[in-house]
Amino acid sequence: MIPRLLLPALCLIGFALPAYADGEVQKLITAADKARLDKYGETRKAALEEAKAGDPAEVKQLDALLAKPLVAFSGKDLTGNWKCRTIKAGGLSPLIIYGWFKCKVTGDGSGWRLQKISGSQRTTGRFFDDGEK
Repeated sequence: MIPRLLLPALCLIGFALPAYADGEVQKLITAADKARLDKYGETRKAALEEAKAGDPAEVKQLDALLAKPLVAFSGKDLTGNWKCRTIKAGGLSPLIIYGWFKCKVTGDGSGWRLQKISGSQRTTGRFFDDGEK
């Protein structure tokens, strides 16, 4: 009798646990995106150098953000409603910091998903781990 009750209880516990990023991005991305991701460090460095030519007030905001310590996702439940923003560094414009918008993080059992729920562009995507932080 106990084993028959144990399985449903374990299933309920499994559904109640927070969803974590699964680190499976390398299995899902295209070869072109993998090549871009492999160059992330140098691309990020170049974009941040270009961003320094942007509006001084926005550069100050970017510097403050970059000075914050990295935080590990493990052991955290990010699901819920959030305020998010997009920052574009380098490229057509040196630096663009957009205003805050509403977003939501959900867990679907295989990881977290981000959905932008306000504003003109409705971005959606999945979180993937690339390391401890």
